[in-house]
Amino acid sequence: MTTALMANYGNPSLQFTHGKGSFLYTADEEVYLDFTAGIAVNCLGHCHPALVKAIQTQSETLWHTSNLFSNPVTERLAKRLTELSFADRVFFANSGTEAVECGFKMMRRYHYHHGNPQRQRIITLTESFHGRTLAPIAACRNPLHIEGFLVGDSGFDQVRYGDLQALADSITDKTAGVILEPVQGEGGIRPATAEYLRGIRELCDQHDLLLMFDEVQSGMGRTGHLFAHQAHGIEPDLLASAKGLGGGFPIGACLSTEKVAAVMTAGTHGSTFGGNPLAAAVANAVLDELTSPGFMPQVKDRSQKLCQGIDALAKAFPGVLKGYTGAGLMIGIVSAGSNAELLAALQQQKVLAVKAGGNSVRLLPPLNVSESEIDQALAALEAACRHLSQQ
Repeated sequence: MTTALMANYGNPSLQFTHGKGSFLYTADEEVYLDFTAGIAVNCLGHCHPALVKAIQTQSETLWHTSNLFSNPVTERLAKRLTELSFADRVFFANSGTEAVECGFKMMRRYHYHHGNPQRQRIITLTESFHGRTLAPIAACRNPLHIEGFLVGDSGFDQVRYGDLQALADSITDKTAGVILEPVQGEGGIRPATAEYLRGIRELCDQHDLLLMFDEVQSGMGRTGHLFAHQAHGIEPDLLASAKGLGGGFPIGACLSTEKVAAVMTAGTHGSTFGGNPLAAAVANAVLDELTSPGFMPQVKDRSQKLCQGIDALAKAFPGVLKGYTGAGLMIGIVSAGSNAELLAALQQQKVLAVKAGGNSVRLLPPLNVSESEIDQALAALEAACRHLSQQ
């Protein structure tokens, strides 16, 4: 297939023309069960009626005014996010990486504002992923992402994931804060323990550092809580959200406590499209669904069913699967062989998944996935395992 697109995504062999619920369709009506959800973006599946209605209604009244003016749709979304989280203030952007960038700036500005301009360095963790703009790739240091783009460390100190002592040892009088994913995504679906998160929170409090959680992938109900960290009762100072927040419509948000947000005075940061009424209307519709009675318990029930099925298949095909990691409907199947081969074998069975680190394949179904769709995915995984075990 010829294309005018840049080659940075390769040349995908599959092309889809429409989607409905948990399924994607090609032009010749081949049907695929979509357990990528746009990489944890389509949290309610494709073309959810409530989201379609929200964008249709909003498109007839107001699309964009810029942040020179206010609008009630975006104000309502900000208020709801603060009521549902630790935060007092919200900055809206268009993506997760923009939300992370805002957090980086706020960490550094906070210490500058309080008379410590030397406190510019930010601690990050190995195997992390925070986006593809310059600061996030500098923070994560993935050689494939930084080659040809960066010289120097850009003010980031990386320590080994899970090693609290290494993090403590890396703190200096130039440290501004720490950023981490409560559940690592691209790093292989690795949930941080409550003890680890609590230890980092205590170190930040002890040294007057700001703690930022990147919940771009793990947030918005993905783990059975609106935000993954809420399962542990440990609160950050800053949080990046995106992906599922818009259910497929681009939006990002940086959530903050009042003490940090207070340093972002007029002119310190901005976004032309951030918080536009179209995005905010869809995000409000997403929140309506995620906060409806019984929704989060259902996510946990579906997760249990899917994980039990994967565990049974790992026991039946130990040469193919080692097991699983993750939380809620953010699951990593750990391959005993090649995760690329497992991914391809699933695709042959008309199930779409996502490659991850740690030799894992990510399953990120819509949060409203049905039991029958989980059964279909497990049947496809069994067929894929059977095929790979015979090679």
